[in-house]
Amino acid sequence: MFDNINIDKYSFEEIPLDRDCFLMSEVYMKEFDDALEKMLQREECNPYEVGYVSPVAVREINDNSLELSWYANTHTRFHEVSITLPRGKFKICVYCWQYDIKPYIFVDHEWLEHLHLREYSVFALVDAIGVKDAIKNNILSKEKLIELRDRIDALAKTQQQVSFISFADSLLLKSNWDVGYFKKGIQCSYSPEKILFVIKELDHIYQEVLGLNIYAVLTQGSNEYYGESLLHISGTSNHICLNSLGVPFAELLAIENAAKKAIKSGEHSPMQLYLDEQFYHSLNFKYEFNKNDKPKNTYSAIMKSHQPNYFYTSCDVLINNLDEIE
Repeated sequence: MFDNINIDKYSFEEIPLDRDCFLMSEVYMKEFDDALEKMLQREECNPYEVGYVSPVAVREINDNSLELSWYANTHTRFHEVSITLPRGKFKICVYCWQYDIKPYIFVDHEWLEHLHLREYSVFALVDAIGVKDAIKNNILSKEKLIELRDRIDALAKTQQQVSFISFADSLLLKSNWDVGYFKKGIQCSYSPEKILFVIKELDHIYQEVLGLNIYAVLTQGSNEYYGESLLHISGTSNHICLNSLGVPFAELLAIENAAKKAIKSGEHSPMQLYLDEQFYHSLNFKYEFNKNDKPKNTYSAIMKSHQPNYFYTSCDVLINNLDEIE
């Protein structure tokens, strides 16, 4: 298969980095090979009409895996998700430069189906500002903390697609979403804009109850606990599992640490929001909002080969520049 001398093949180690590629299921290999052959024989045929593709770019080649940027949605928003392709799921990579056919990476069918069927998550770390001084000045009374808890309970009741884990002065938020898979009738449920309104309301609650502002760090990524509830609470109610690996929370802390260092060194002022670049770029902004030129800074990512950016801004700036959302 793919034996024509005009069809170029990459080995696992030779796949080009930072270039537009397509993922395709192995079930279409024969049909795609036939289409390329007809095209090369100058018969009327369009290989791009074969099967279904998922646009990606390879970011790094490891011994046993490829780090990919998967563009889950480029039709209604720019949505990039970092994923890993195990070597054992890779079949072959082919391209045809004479006809400008992009590299096609054929992969295990079940792995590719799983990529579309699994759930993904949005994560946020929310923290109150000035807690140390509030403790020193005896502002955080039991009554106020219980009122805060009750107000967060009321907010959580209206936002049941978001899990709230609170520590009085800080919270972890998590919301699951589906990328969408029309072959299985699954609709895309990704709407990261909604969590901005949750954070804005939390800021209002903290100001009203404790007289404190908050800041939030946000990111998004894959969720290994696909098909599970947002949270697991044991029958004895003394074990709570966030149904997520610790990696996204490590990313949140990495962004937070980078922001604190930048603030301390004077690189930028304290802000209300610090957003991982993939989350930020996935927001559905108005066309006239030039999102790429907004303030940003680098941080050391836990699972990314390159050094990404976080954007710093406020809820109002982002909300005021959002396009219409459902």
